[in-house]
Amino acid sequence: MSRPLLLDTCVAMFLVANEPIAKDANAAIDRAVGAGVPIRVSPITAWEVGLLGRKGRFRSPLSPQRWFEVLRALPGITLCELSAEILMQSSFLPGDFHKDPADRIIAATARELGYAVVTRDRAMIAYGAKGHLAVVEG
Repeated sequence: MSRPLLLDTCVAMFLVANEPIAKDANAAIDRAVGAGVPIRVSPITAWEVGLLGRKGRFRSPLSPQRWFEVLRALPGITLCELSAEILMQSSFLPGDFHKDPADRIIAATARELGYAVVTRDRAMIAYGAKGHLAVVEG
């Protein structure tokens, strides 16, 4: 069985907007849905989208709240755990990783729960290339 997937916020935005993502990411998501492998979204994605909405930088015809509902209704997608332990681990990630708190929390979640992150984020992809994180390039 494949490793469960965790969607980065950017990839989640592309999925809700029905915009294309990388072939490997699309294939991984399709395989996961077909095999019943979990596809997770972090509660931190809701926080990120809410912040974008508050700042007037949320690019969707939907409200942030409705957008998150639509995301969670996509096939195979469920909300993942966000525990105090994961939040603490985001402060102690190994190696060099950028300071964005949401990305740190997504990385810590994936590491703690054994997920592969589907992402377009170059820093996260580079972090995965160093062996610190399982990544599917989105």
